[in-house]
Amino acid sequence: MTIPYNIIDFDMQIGRQKPETIRHPDNYCPFCHPEDLTDIIAADGPIILLRNKYNVLSGTKQYVLIENDVCNSDIPTYSPSHMQRLLRFGLYHWQKMLTSGQYDDVAFFKNYGPLSGGTIRHPHMQIIAFPKLETPLSIHIEEFTGETITRENGVEFNISTIPRIGFWELNIIPPPGMIEDELTIATMSRFLQIGTHYLTHRFHNGRVESYNIFFYHLQSQVYCKIMPRFATPPLFVGYGVHVRPTNISATIAEIQRIYFAKE
Repeated sequence: MTIPYNIIDFDMQIGRQKPETIRHPDNYCPFCHPEDLTDIIAADGPIILLRNKYNVLSGTKQYVLIENDVCNSDIPTYSPSHMQRLLRFGLYHWQKMLTSGQYDDVAFFKNYGPLSGGTIRHPHMQIIAFPKLETPLSIHIEEFTGETITRENGVEFNISTIPRIGFWELNIIPPPGMIEDELTIATMSRFLQIGTHYLTHRFHNGRVESYNIFFYHLQSQVYCKIMPRFATPPLFVGYGVHVRPTNISATIAEIQRIYFAKE
């Protein structure tokens, strides 16, 4: 039987051992104790890339990218220089794995909040390398088409009109082949901070508690998607129907007014 998507086994025995500090913030946080970390691959000050101790996805290689040494911080609170340093570090190691020839594909993403799929509150990203996939990861370039919020230094910031799941998805699209350019990194970092700040502090009066950030490499082009996480629409879960909000233009106007009006 041919299955039109990838199925990966989740090791429940390993999964039961994973620490959890999002819903239980008083639990022990391993990322707050870098002196006890093992299998470190690279570091840039407080930014650390290491092998995931809990490799729950069978047949993959999982990595954790610790963003800094402040447990209750997040992207909106970082200094611009730290955000740029983090993005540069993460993109470099993700691209290095992608071009190594060892993997069919490599996923680079961030979970934040109780509805994001994460278990550790301490700010971190993840890289999952797939040595073998039955079919390419399900990504469509049309999902990055959207109404423009702004465009700076060749980097587009938009809200998707063909959402991957539904509702308000923010896309950041740098110029092709420019992710090592300092101005591109600075602009992408700024848009990431604006997008995550808007979702967690201003959107719906700050009621969004969770989001994901996903990075993609398609047709020699890097894309980034910031996705607020709510309860997933049942029409999408059951039937794959994507739901698009009717107030995209109003949301764009609000973001422009809050973050770009003085420019």
